[in-house]
Amino acid sequence: MKSRKTFIAVAFVLIGIIVAIVVFKQFRTPSSPLADGNKNQSLDESKEHSESDDKKVLHISEAEMKEFGIEVGTAGPGKIEIQLSLPGEVVANADRLVHVVPRVSGVVRDVRKNLGDFVSAGEVLSILESRELADAKASFLAAREREILARANFTREEDLWKKKISAEQDYLEAKRAIAEALIELRSSEQKLHAIGFSDAYLSRLPNQLEIEYTKYVLTAPASGTILQKHIAKGEVLKDDSEAFVIADLSSVWVNISIYQKDMPLVRKGQEVIISAGHEIPDARGVISYVGPLVGEQTRTGIARVVLPNKGGHWRPGLFITARLTVKATDVPIAVSKTALQTMEDKTYIFVKTEEGFESRPVTAGRTDEKQAEIISGLAPGQQYVTNGAFALKAQLSKSAFGDEHGH
Repeated sequence: MKSRKTFIAVAFVLIGIIVAIVVFKQFRTPSSPLADGNKNQSLDESKEHSESDDKKVLHISEAEMKEFGIEVGTAGPGKIEIQLSLPGEVVANADRLVHVVPRVSGVVRDVRKNLGDFVSAGEVLSILESRELADAKASFLAAREREILARANFTREEDLWKKKISAEQDYLEAKRAIAEALIELRSSEQKLHAIGFSDAYLSRLPNQLEIEYTKYVLTAPASGTILQKHIAKGEVLKDDSEAFVIADLSSVWVNISIYQKDMPLVRKGQEVIISAGHEIPDARGVISYVGPLVGEQTRTGIARVVLPNKGGHWRPGLFITARLTVKATDVPIAVSKTALQTMEDKTYIFVKTEEGFESRPVTAGRTDEKQAEIISGLAPGQQYVTNGAFALKAQLSKSAFGDEHGH
C-alpha cells in the first residue's frame, strides 16, 4: 500500500513538470516583423538624432559678426608644410667665450669675483703676488739704468774722439756698450709688454714702491658673465692655469640633434623655430652650420643656430625643441587652424549656410603652423569661419543661448 502511494506521488510530479514546459513554450512567442521594424526605426531615429546633435545652426547678425570678429573664407586647395621636430640644447657661443689665464705664476692674495657675476672688460678679477713678475720688473729697471749709463759714456767718448783726445778704440767700445744696453732694455720691455703692461706703465715704474713689484692684477679681457671659476685665495696659480671662463651671453648657440633618418633633410640656411616652454617666447633662427660627423654614442649629427639673446631668456644648458620645414605638400582642402574647434572630443568647423553658421564635424589630417588639411566633412567652395570660431563655440556652450539666438 505504501509503495502505491509513492508511485502516485512521483506520477503527479512528472505531470506537473510536463504542464509547466508546455505553458512556458506557449507564452514564449518570437519577435514579430513589426516589432523588428519598430526596433530598426528606433535605431534610425537615434542615428538621425545623433547627427542632428552634431550639427547646430547659429543665427548671427552682421553687427554681431563684427562684435565677435568673425571672418569667413572659402575652402579650397592649399599647401601643408611638413616639419621636423628635433631636440636640442642651448650652449654658450664658443666664439664669444674667454678663458682667463694669468700671464705669470703667483700666489692668489685676493679674489674679487664669483660665479654668475657680470664683469666689464678691464675689471679686476683677482690679485696675485708673483716673484716672477718682480724679477721681470727688476730686470727692466736694471737694463734701463745700464742704458742710461752706457748712453752717457758713449756721448762722452764720442766727444773726446772727435776732439782727438781719446783713441778710436775707446769710442767703438762705448758704441758697442750702448748697443748691448739697448738690446737688453728692449728685451726686458718686451717681456713686460707680454705680461700686459703698457709703455705708460713702464714709464711710471721707477717711481713705484718696491712692494708693488710683486703685485699682478688679473683683469677681465672682455665683458661677459663668469661661467666657471677655478681659483681660491692662497693657492699657487701657474701661468697656464685657467682661473675664470667668461662668456658673452648676448648671443648663444643652439645645437640641434639630427637623427640619421633626417640627415638628408637638414641643410644650412633653413629657418628654424626654437621652443623651450616655461613661458619663454619662441624664437626664429637660421641653421648656420651642419656638422659632418655623427656621434659615436648618440648616433646623431649636429646642426647649429646662432641665436640673439639680448633678453637673457636662452640660458646655456636649456633643452629646446627645434621645428624646421623640410618640404610642402599639396592637399585638396586646407583651412586656417583657427577655424578648428574641439567640442566633446570632436573637431568642428563652422560652415556658413543659408540658415546661419552650422557647426559641422570634420576629420582633420596633416597640420603645420598655420593650416590644417581637412579629409572629410567640408567640400571645396564652401564658406567657413576662419576667425572668430571660438566666439561661436562659446555661444553654443551657453545654457541660455536660445534666449538670444536660434539653433
